[in-house]
Amino acid sequence: MSAELISILVLVVVFVIATTKSINMGALAFAAAFAVGTLAGGMDADAIFSGFPADLFVVLVGVTFLFAIARSNGTTDWLVHAAIRLVGGRLALIPWVMFGISATLTAIGAVSPAAVAIVAPIALGFAARYGIHPLLMGAMVVHGAQAGGFSPISIYGTIVNGIVEREALAGSELVLFAASFAVNLVIAAVVFVVFGGLRLSRETSTTDEIAPGTIGTGGPGAATAATAGTKLTETFRLNPARIATLLSLAALVVATLVFDLDVGLTAITLAVLLSVFWSESSRKAVTEITWPTVLLICGVLTYVGVLQELGTIEYAGNAVGNVAIPLLAALLLCYIGAIVSAFASSVGIMGALIPLAVPFLDQGTIGPIGMIVGLAVASTVVDVSPFSTNGALVLANAAEVDRDRFFRQLMVYGGIIVAVMPAVVWLVMIVPGFG
Repeated sequence: MSAELISILVLVVVFVIATTKSINMGALAFAAAFAVGTLAGGMDADAIFSGFPADLFVVLVGVTFLFAIARSNGTTDWLVHAAIRLVGGRLALIPWVMFGISATLTAIGAVSPAAVAIVAPIALGFAARYGIHPLLMGAMVVHGAQAGGFSPISIYGTIVNGIVEREALAGSELVLFAASFAVNLVIAAVVFVVFGGLRLSRETSTTDEIAPGTIGTGGPGAATAATAGTKLTETFRLNPARIATLLSLAALVVATLVFDLDVGLTAITLAVLLSVFWSESSRKAVTEITWPTVLLICGVLTYVGVLQELGTIEYAGNAVGNVAIPLLAALLLCYIGAIVSAFASSVGIMGALIPLAVPFLDQGTIGPIGMIVGLAVASTVVDVSPFSTNGALVLANAAEVDRDRFFRQLMVYGGIIVAVMPAVVWLVMIVPGFG
């Protein structure tokens, strides 16, 4: 049996064990990476560790650390209060506000994980306070980021359009942007209905309902009216710690969007600076870093790195290239893009798949614009998977949830998107032959 097939079978075994036993999938994946890489691939430790996602490790730790400080000192309470006032207490508008902010950030040039890292902690803290399903809020943030992700000035958009130009293919920047926005908007609307958004439309809230420290704690408890009034005043007052935290969050946005600095390193640096002056909040925040999630994501992605080193992904792509029916090959390419992107780099897989599609496009049986748009959308709409950077950020920042249960929910939701959306975009964008 070839090393490629062995690596695929071991991945299936890892999923089966992790879903039937109480074992962290990341730990299993590290063991699998060691076994498969060493025994089947002849890889040494350095080659295996080359797949470790050091950048994502720092993103997860840095962002969750910074926002844990914000929760500890009451800054997130203050932000939720401001959000409620912005929408006039209409809770149903909050998920759409988060969708719009994420879409705007990526449309003007933020990388998708940076936008999600900025918005998700606030959105999920709000969800915990008001009993909104965390999957609803998390999906709205991620799909919002993906909706804006293919604007002509965005990271994804410029990369895909650059590949199209390099390969001398027909393309349309506006069609790519509009198609991605429309698909993610429709998915967000479905998620909004399925996970209780219509119920929220019948509910309103006032800022008087929030007491300090209640975000993610299920409510203010049985405080007396006098005590509650005092606490409410404290909640919405900007003290030095909260002002510094707000400035840090603003600095995170500017540093990542304007100066293109790494979001993880920036976040952890800002968290350390806050810790120097307010060590008590920092001490509590360190314990709130979601280490099991960090282990899970880093372990799985290390194994994916072994798959790439063994050539398993290239092996699957070449197998598709041998399919004689262009439309069937296009469908398989969309599924490969979705499956791989759910675990690895969306940009990387798009860069590999679009050139693979060139032979089919040269035959003239498939429209190039539809094919490119289909591949791009199929490879990014799945980023809500808990194994992708965006999905991992949602999982890491979910407050007051059974994290194992929420992980399974994200995995099921991501699996549904992977199973359904490639076929949908193939049917809508590729089969008609646009281009």
